[in-house]
Amino acid sequence: MKIDSTHPIPLHIQLKKLIEQQITTGVYPDQLPSERQFMEKYNVSRSTVREAINLLVREGILEKRHGKGTFVSVKPIQDWLGHLSSTTEVIQKMGKKPGARLVTHYKTIPDPYVQELTGFKEAYFIKRIRYADDIAIGVERHYYPLEIGEKLVKYDLDNATLYDLVQNELGIQFAEADQLISCGPLLEEDKQYLDIPSNVGVMTARRIIKDAEGKIIELESAFYRSDMYTFTINLSRKFG
Repeated sequence: MKIDSTHPIPLHIQLKKLIEQQITTGVYPDQLPSERQFMEKYNVSRSTVREAINLLVREGILEKRHGKGTFVSVKPIQDWLGHLSSTTEVIQKMGKKPGARLVTHYKTIPDPYVQELTGFKEAYFIKRIRYADDIAIGVERHYYPLEIGEKLVKYDLDNATLYDLVQNELGIQFAEADQLISCGPLLEEDKQYLDIPSNVGVMTARRIIKDAEGKIIELESAFYRSDMYTFTINLSRKFG
């Protein structure tokens, strides 16, 4: 990646975008290189580097620590599409401490939307807040068949991995999942859980998990902070 001095976009904006991209892809997971290293790498002036860094600091992506340097403040969590991973696994793969807090659980008659997707006339509902390095990053809402949900809530659901409980403790093996990723507003009742402005949208992920016989095991409807949760997919093109 290079800085183009002939491009109409100012140099410090070009550099800012490059640094942002490298943070997102994990090139800079923690501390940034020094100003001198950026100057030599991109052949730019010290003022250009400082302007780019200061913009990222003002946006909350970077933070300066006196006497130590510049560090990544918001660290995106990447998930690989096409692989059925739990949120706990995703967070661990990024070198962060996963966490969860149970908000509520109860037997319910699901709304028509959930009934249409799952066929559940009755369901067991579990809602949890998910954390990465003690920062609340998402709200997860789970619907299970009654017989599964009633068994799950006998376990300690704070900091537990629901996937592990279902597969290892209940002996139910996941075979496939349908996932829909979108964006939209956070539900009004859940706004208290995530530290984001009320007018900011979130990333939504709806996942339906089935067993080997095609029976629906779980419907998960999750809402994640869009500034901290990103999906990455590797694509290739076949010729011939």
